[in-house]
Amino acid sequence: MRAASSAVKELALARGLTVFQPERLQSGDTERLRAARPDALVVAAYGLLLPQQVLDVASHGAWNIHASLLPRWRGAAPIQRALLAGDSETGVSIMKMDAGLDTGPVLMQQRVPITDRDDAASLHDKLASLGAEMMVAALAELAAGRAQPVPQPPDGATYARKIEKREALLDWTRPAAELERAVRAFNPSPGASARLQGESLKLWRARVAAGSGAPGEVLQAGRELVVACGQGSLSILELQRPGGKRLEAGQFLSGRPLAPGVRFE
Repeated sequence: MRAASSAVKELALARGLTVFQPERLQSGDTERLRAARPDALVVAAYGLLLPQQVLDVASHGAWNIHASLLPRWRGAAPIQRALLAGDSETGVSIMKMDAGLDTGPVLMQQRVPITDRDDAASLHDKLASLGAEMMVAALAELAAGRAQPVPQPPDGATYARKIEKREALLDWTRPAAELERAVRAFNPSPGASARLQGESLKLWRARVAAGSGAPGEVLQAGRELVVACGQGSLSILELQRPGGKRLEAGQFLSGRPLAPGVRFE
């Protein structure tokens, strides 16, 4: 629970580079950027729209590493939204920033398949590594004068709104396949949650299982914890009580036995 420097800051300081961390970009900050005479700005996971005076500072403009196949999933949470939607693939787009929200022309794009084992953490790491390689290549294209970004197509745009904690509470009336995707999409943050006998549990791994019953009804509570959904059922593989450790379902049930028929809220 302590503030820590990012890997970018740590490397910059180790190399003797200046690190500038304004809480928000204002006019004085823009002048400091302009004084650095940048050729290009590289933006990753900034979270805010850059004002036009910042976009205009660098001779080659500002370039964003965006974790989706634009124009699909513009916005704050493209990785989680792709998982929730059941997309079969995602990717990285290197985009020249403009005044809109992820609406600028795209210089390069690469696709990445989404497997049924991917969660938000694993997919993030794949896309981060790919995005770093692509940005190095993009800067080389800019330096050589070969960069020709292409406007995004008008069709197919979707918005990846920020994840809210209330979304992470599982609704057992939904199909099991949707809930399984939600568990993966919300791992590691904020973590899918479910309420059982007044207690809020975090669900970290799950799979679609056979069986049916009233939504939220515990169907099995032995080696597996299987819960009925609106369509099909969900086998919870790893979960966590408040203040406790993450446990495999069998370990959890040995310390907190449940009887079939008990209902999740």
